[in-house]
Amino acid sequence: MDSSNQTHTRASITPDEITSSNSSLVLEPQEKRDFGDEVSLNTEEPPSENTLIAWLQVLGAFFCMFNSWGIANTFGAFQTYYETGLLSHETPSRISWIGSIQGFLLLFVGGLVTGPIYDAGHLRGLVIFGAIAGVFGMMMTSICKEYWQVVLAQGLIVGIGNGCLLLPGVAVMPQYFIKRRAFTTGIAASGSSLGGVIYPIIFHKLQPRIGFPWATRVLAFIMLVTLMVPICVMRAKVFPSKRRPLFDKNILRDLPYDFFTLGEFFGFMGMYIPFYYISSYSIAHDIGSENLSFYFLIIINAGSIFGRIVPNFFADITGPLNISMPFCLGCGIIAFCWTSVQSLPQIILFSIFYGFFSGTFVSITGPALATLSNDMSLVGTHMGMSFTFGALGLLVGNPVAGVLLNKGWVAPATFCGSANVLAALCILIARVKKVGWKLKVKA
Repeated sequence: MDSSNQTHTRASITPDEITSSNSSLVLEPQEKRDFGDEVSLNTEEPPSENTLIAWLQVLGAFFCMFNSWGIANTFGAFQTYYETGLLSHETPSRISWIGSIQGFLLLFVGGLVTGPIYDAGHLRGLVIFGAIAGVFGMMMTSICKEYWQVVLAQGLIVGIGNGCLLLPGVAVMPQYFIKRRAFTTGIAASGSSLGGVIYPIIFHKLQPRIGFPWATRVLAFIMLVTLMVPICVMRAKVFPSKRRPLFDKNILRDLPYDFFTLGEFFGFMGMYIPFYYISSYSIAHDIGSENLSFYFLIIINAGSIFGRIVPNFFADITGPLNISMPFCLGCGIIAFCWTSVQSLPQIILFSIFYGFFSGTFVSITGPALATLSNDMSLVGTHMGMSFTFGALGLLVGNPVAGVLLNKGWVAPATFCGSANVLAALCILIARVKKVGWKLKVKA
């Protein structure tokens, strides 16, 4: 059969996706396929894309991302407040542990723990539990007085809730969309960046007027209202016929997968440092007032909206590995330029470009892991394993940067740039091990 007459369906994985649920993607039994071949959904009927229920899944997934990664992207605003307010007696490094624990649990719970629960048919249960835990954690944060209390409430409880929301937000999409899967998953993924724009602005505007407790409660109430949408509308059409394993030791013998996972570790280690410290940098260098400096975090998150959508379109053409490496390298180069930023226009440009390039790295990681998986029926397992290792980088990166800050701003900026460059190098090795040195090969 001529390839032009074939109907293609791609296993498209979304941006912040740490999905274990794509174990519903299986190889067709009559055909032996290479790693990069396309697969079809194991559903009883083809997805109906032009239906109300299908587009309601996009809406529900959007708000799952809005309240999972979106809340995680908000911590930079809390970091700035804690350094001058509630936790001013603590070091920036100790404060950043709160956000790092939250981000680690987002990846760990969303990438490894919730997969078997989803596979058992409990999509709505995950959404409901994630909503309760996230809202409860923020409510408890509003009454915290001590450092350890904030760690438990905002770091631990909110992190677990966010992790439970993450998987349903990405797992349900392939069951409803084929032709427009990349477009719809891009819309859903943009919710994480939009949440990282809206939530910090609300907190920043309300905290001086009504105080930290009620400003945090307002965020919790917004979470509660918006999370009612996925609770009401999200429904999975089918679940895997058998539960996937949590761990596959055979994939560890695959060098491209190993090097990419190592690159993911370095990438997450350095990627979020400017998210946490860009406002503090502006204040320390008198680039802007405390009020103005806050908005540089917003600019980074706004830039990442485009970084999560636009390059993913080209990744379907060139391959995710060919996109991931140069954009990760771009993050490293921009980070090395961080300490040369001394004026308002420079820091605005820095925030825009770093947001765009970092958003691309985060969103491309899922599709890249799907490309590297040597068994598409275990792609969820392989992604969960890889993201769990990447979560360790996110856990330690920002606190290490906070310690290095004691030596001046050059140290954390260099650490950020070096981690991103190491990530790009590991991804390049993974790409070469996978397809060789030929530039025009899709990978």
